[in-house]
Amino acid sequence: MQLSIGPTSAISLMIGTTIATMAEGDVQRWTEIASLTALVVAIISTLAYLLRINSIINFISESVLLGFKAGAAITIALTQLPKLFGVKSGGKGFFESLSEFIGHLPETNLSVLIFGLTAIILLIAGERFFPGRPVAIVLVVTSIILISATSLSESGFSVTGFMPPGLPEFHLPSLRLTDVDGVIPLAFACFLLMYIESVSAAKTLSREGGYEINSRQELLALAAANLATAFGQGYPVSGGLSQSAVNSKAGARTPMSLVFASATIALCLLFLTGPIKYLPDVMLAAIVLVAVSSLFDIKELKKIWKVSRMEFSVAVIAMAGVIVFGILKGVVIAAVASVIKIISSFSDPHFAFVGRMSFTKSYTDISRNNDNETISGMLLFRVEASVLYFNVENIRNRVWEEIINSQETLKTVIWDLSTSPYVDIAGSKLIKRLYIDLKSKGIALKIAEAHASVRDMLRAEELEFLYGHISRKISVDDLVTNP
Repeated sequence: MQLSIGPTSAISLMIGTTIATMAEGDVQRWTEIASLTALVVAIISTLAYLLRINSIINFISESVLLGFKAGAAITIALTQLPKLFGVKSGGKGFFESLSEFIGHLPETNLSVLIFGLTAIILLIAGERFFPGRPVAIVLVVTSIILISATSLSESGFSVTGFMPPGLPEFHLPSLRLTDVDGVIPLAFACFLLMYIESVSAAKTLSREGGYEINSRQELLALAAANLATAFGQGYPVSGGLSQSAVNSKAGARTPMSLVFASATIALCLLFLTGPIKYLPDVMLAAIVLVAVSSLFDIKELKKIWKVSRMEFSVAVIAMAGVIVFGILKGVVIAAVASVIKIISSFSDPHFAFVGRMSFTKSYTDISRNNDNETISGMLLFRVEASVLYFNVENIRNRVWEEIINSQETLKTVIWDLSTSPYVDIAGSKLIKRLYIDLKSKGIALKIAEAHASVRDMLRAEELEFLYGHISRKISVDDLVTNP
């Protein structure tokens, strides 16, 4: 609802560095290639919507999103600090930019720094005492007046500078894909970055606003936005964290905020380019710094540190990935880390040997409930995960280890499959092999509460020819009381 669509720093960098070589110094060709790229991005987004590939965003977990926000906040803040201190910026990548910033600190312009810190204090105070009020706009107007009408302009303030008035001409790019090499790979890279940036920012805002988003619908919306951009001689646009945070902080609650923002930009381009050229960069830096400060959620990071070190490590990987490699590569690295975490948890799932709770028909984990009753001559267990090709060996070893170490003669082993929603081919072969091996030792394997899809896989493995009918109605207690 509060997602702000427009040029982002990541896409701007990608477009600028790539098209610079493709345009061969021709400004008009540069514009045409940029708008052609936006058009191709719109087409890719539409195809992605039709093919329903929005599920790629599901690999971005809450922990990944938390780290992504923190890393993006740090990265964005670093781009604004030189403006706040009134020094030159430079360097490629986070660490080189940080080194450049530190190297120029002795050149700090105290007038600019004091101006920026005052703006930050007023913005924070405005959020606290005047929530929902356009404090930032008041400060922007005030800063323009101060720079244009007082001697502050002589104190080394960097300003926005001249912008040509008027609206762009609207037409499709004159170039075609055959006229220039490399547009399609560039468009695909922009699409991935755009979608990950947009949906990650949208998830952040929607969670804070207490509503859900449709990630597939975002594809269609981004396609429409980039199509319009292509008509307006612009380059690919995306939902960005920094401008969306500013939008949300300003009180935006619906997408109509973009309509008003667009109308305001149009009016500014038509009538206010003169005054806007006096807008100090330090004022913009102050607004962005205050906006992105909320993205670094130290409280939530502390919470997941206490709850799950694994989730915390994923968040740290996401944060470090964004800082070191940039937003796109950082999120991809974090998504891969999430997948590895999922595979790791499934490859060594929680394995529970169960016993009967006193005076009930319920069976729970003995390791967590020491007073549970064990059943003489029986071994009862469950695997709290799907039984898949990459965890069957661990499951098999755990079962046989317990059987070998058993202090009594076993007559029956009961496998409670109620906590295993899916069994693949390797899993069904494991169960069949376990049945045969146990039978050869005079031990019966019994199956309880298997789900429908699990029963289908076991029947496909022809286990029923050996075992008999596998019924969904048979519970663990039924097998214990009527072995």
